[in-house]
Order: sequence, then C-alpha cells, then structure tokens
Amino acid sequence: MAAASRGLGPQSSLSTPPPDSPAPSKDKSSELNILSTYTSLLTSNHTLTAPLAAILSLITILSHSPPSTSSETLSLLSHHSTILKTSLSNPIPATAGTDLFQRYVVGTLQSPTSSTSSSSSSTEDGFKGIRDQLLENGRAFVERATEARGVIAQTAKKLVREGSTVMTSGGSRVVGAVLNAAAEEGVRFRVIYVRAASSSSSAAQGREQEKEKGKDGMLAQLREKGVRVAVIPPEAVAYSVGETTMVMVGAEGVVENGGVVSRLGTYQMTMLAKGKGKPVYVVAESHKFVRLYPLGQYDLPVRQTVLDFRDQDDDDHEGGSESSGVYEEVVDFTPPELITALVTEAGVHTPSAVSEELIKIWY
Repeated sequence: MAAASRGLGPQSSLSTPPPDSPAPSKDKSSELNILSTYTSLLTSNHTLTAPLAAILSLITILSHSPPSTSSETLSLLSHHSTILKTSLSNPIPATAGTDLFQRYVVGTLQSPTSSTSSSSSSTEDGFKGIRDQLLENGRAFVERATEARGVIAQTAKKLVREGSTVMTSGGSRVVGAVLNAAAEEGVRFRVIYVRAASSSSSAAQGREQEKEKGKDGMLAQLREKGVRVAVIPPEAVAYSVGETTMVMVGAEGVVENGGVVSRLGTYQMTMLAKGKGKPVYVVAESHKFVRLYPLGQYDLPVRQTVLDFRDQDDDDHEGGSESSGVYEEVVDFTPPELITALVTEAGVHTPSAVSEELIKIWY
C-alpha cells in the first residue's frame, strides 16, 4: 500500500494545494478537457482503473498546458482535479488518483533535488526539466500500477482452495484475475456470481451481460477453464450464501478506516456472509486508497438515487448516472468489521492494518 505513494517519487509533509487556490485562466472548452480526456481513457481501455485514468488525465493536462512555475503547476492540477471530481456522480475513484498525483507533485517540487535543478540554470529551463521529470515519472507509475492486478492474483489465488465455492459480484477485473489464476493452477472450485438487479438501468444491464457472456468477460473465461459458474439475482444471495466458502469482491475505493466502497449490494452480501461465518476478502490495487472516513452509508460523497420516494409510478426512472459520459454504478459502503482481509500488491492485510498503511502514505 505504501508502494502506491513511494512509486511516484519523493514525499513531503506538505498537503496538496488548498481548494481556493487561484485557477489558471482558461476558456470553457479547456475546462471540459479534463472530463473528456478521463471519459475517453476509460471507454477506450476497459482494463484501466478510474484512479489511473484520473492520473493520466492530469498528465495530459500538464503536458498540453505547460506552466512555468511551481505555483502555476499546483494551481493547474488543483483546478482541473476539482473540475473532474465535481463532474462525476461518484468522484471517489477519481479522487484517489488525483490526490495521489498531486501529493507526488508537491513532494517532487519541494525536494532538494528540484530546488538545485531550478537554481542551476535559468528559471524557465530549470523548471522545464522538473516538469519533464514529473511527466515521465507519472507515466512510469501508471505503467507499473497496471501490473498490480497480476501481483494480487498470484497472492490471492492461494485463498481459493480445492472444492471451494466463491461468491462474488460486480465483475471486478482483479477478482477475475485471481479466479483465473487459481483455475490455471488446476484448482477445482465453483463460482456464484451475483448479477445486477433487474431494476438497474439499461447501461448497467449491458455492462453486466458483457461481464457474463462477452468473450473477454470474467465468467466466460472461467467457464472456458472448466470452472462451473452459477449466476443468481441479488434476492437469492441469502438463499445461496450457505453454499459459499468465501466472498471475494473488488473495490472502487478503500477508505481510511479499512472499509471499502463498491457496487451496491456488496454491503448486503458481506453482512449475510458474516452472519454465516463466511470469510470476506477484498482484492484491490493500492492506488484505490482514498482519504475518506465514512461512518455509514450516507456519508459517501456521491450523487446517486437509491431511495426515491414517489406518489406515482414512473417506469422510465433508472438508477445510476450517465451524466459524465461513463456509466457510474450505484455504490455502497462496506465497513471494516465485515471484512476478513484485504489483498493488495503489497500482500494480505487486516482492515486495521490497511488504515495504518493509508495514514503512512498521506500523513
């Protein structure tokens, strides 16, 4: 987990720029660039996580709008990070990426090496070298971070034992990598996959069908390897959990108290598993760690409609949000007491250890 921060570069005791820092002078079209870049990255590369897409978007902004001073750099990143986060119904994954990158930039600009470089030549030429270093190291970090999924799979596959039954949902790419790795080792196991609720929007249903039946979908890949998969609706979770050996899910964000934000229904599934004494494992890359400390479901900084009280029927109403151009699934919060362990590229950790590692990264 600390590797997520260390991989980017030097750290600093300074925090990211305050939200009221002056915004660079940009026209309306340039303000939309960060969102369009983020959307394009996610839609063109389905293996890319949202935090990494946010980091790449900031790198793109920085490379196309080269500031000439440290102050301008920090202001530019803070400004566009705010635009991106306020444009998304669920800003938690993007926040994990933008905060991590800004933290790295602050640490780099305040490092003794950067100060020496700036004073060794003209201010403009010296800062250009620092900016090029920021861009190069940022891209290198994203490249390394994409390999985390494979590292997690090699660690977490040991949790999948012969004859076990794994319950999962959401089509997490990390969970898919873990289960595929276990199948390739010759482990015989079964999977119970909880599909999206039938009341979900057409976009969610389309994504679900792709995960279930698409040639690159997790379930199709597992079935090709001889793994037997049962697909159930959310209302069958309580009925099926007795046949489950473990629950394994991914996460959109890992918060400071060791809990996770994931697709709606994860909280329900983990509660039922806990009641039956079944272990719950969360597999997620450490760049999904976010500075957030929710105490319950309604503390999440998301805009979503789950409880929609109406005095008349409206068949056209659909949950979720597609306002940003990328469908954002409705999410819930799973508290740390329901989680047995969390697996990242740094190893297997209890929720309490996760919170300690996250604090080390940021504080």
